[in-house]
Amino acid sequence: MAAFEYTALDAGGRNSKGLIEGDTPRQVRQMLRDRGLTPMYVHEVAAGKAQKRGSFDLKGSGNINSTELALFTRQLATLTRSGLPLDEALTAVAQQSESKRVQRVTLGVRSRVVEGNSLASALAEFPGGFPTLFRATIEAGEQAGRLDQVLERLADYADRGQQMRSKMMLALMYPLILTVVAIGVIIAMMTYVVPKVVGVFDSIGQELPAITRGLIATSDFLRNYGIYMAIAIAAAAFLFNRAMRNEEFRRKVHRQQLRLPLIGRLVRGGNTGRFMRTLGILFGSGVPILDALRIGSQVVTNLPMREAVDAAAKRVREGVALNKSLAESRLFPPIALHLIASGESSGKLDEMLDRAATNQERELETLVAATVGIMEPMVIVIMGGIVLVIVVAIMLPILDLNQLVK
Repeated sequence: MAAFEYTALDAGGRNSKGLIEGDTPRQVRQMLRDRGLTPMYVHEVAAGKAQKRGSFDLKGSGNINSTELALFTRQLATLTRSGLPLDEALTAVAQQSESKRVQRVTLGVRSRVVEGNSLASALAEFPGGFPTLFRATIEAGEQAGRLDQVLERLADYADRGQQMRSKMMLALMYPLILTVVAIGVIIAMMTYVVPKVVGVFDSIGQELPAITRGLIATSDFLRNYGIYMAIAIAAAAFLFNRAMRNEEFRRKVHRQQLRLPLIGRLVRGGNTGRFMRTLGILFGSGVPILDALRIGSQVVTNLPMREAVDAAAKRVREGVALNKSLAESRLFPPIALHLIASGESSGKLDEMLDRAATNQERELETLVAATVGIMEPMVIVIMGGIVLVIVVAIMLPILDLNQLVK
């Protein structure tokens, strides 16, 4: 039995859309007619419906976003652990979800499972909704007979990633809003307020202070050429985005990112945390270390670091320890490498990988919080300084005029 999307007309001529299960499109049309609907469009939910594969991370791409993916995994893990058969658990998840996308994909996965396919192969039909990590981990869990445990780990992984992104967004929201408002206020003052105020100085007939002349020149420049500056900035951003599609150019940019004092730490910490967490999930679920490294490298967005993981995988294949292989690039934090070495020697590599990921995530949160704590007063001070310059530039001619009157 497969899942079908349909569009039909009811007795009043109104459009009705939804999902229905059936064996063939003909049977589905008859089922719709039995409900008093006139079928207009019936299409099986299949791999073709899934959108193209996106980059591997938990930002979500294609059919299911990160929040929906985390909720889907948690619900499926809970129902599976309670002993509910997989097809019934998928049906319950589809009924529980309020998202049409999740319902469509879940029923599509269920139809493949009912046909006798494994859950991993069913998920593979929808690569836009389920990243490689999920499919590989679930496949390992099914082979080991630990699907419920693997789903729980994936649910924890998805929840943790969602919480991490939420914390980052909340931390950055206020300084970003403050910066945008500050820039907007300054531009408004320079293009509208300043010209009206300093216009009265034209009739004075005396030389204005240098700071006032500079303010007027800046104001005139923004009024006359501001739109062209905005267009130039937008064009530069567009060209940079196009250039980033070139792998060699992107590699150079990513290499420069790692050399910057603050940004380098953020990039290195974020990529290391995701990689360690992914590797721990895969290895702990029974995925061979070489396959885990291959899949785990996909969460590393920085090209030099991703290439370092690929090079490390080659050395591991030759028999070199994982920690020594990763240490060759000198791109991964020493504490993470020490934890990996401890895990390899004690036989608890997955546990040490999780601990290394947690350590990197905490360090990243602390670094972001400290950066935001510095940014907020800095933006206020810079804005206050610019406003002070504007006020002084306006007040100086007025004070000079008062002196002349006296």
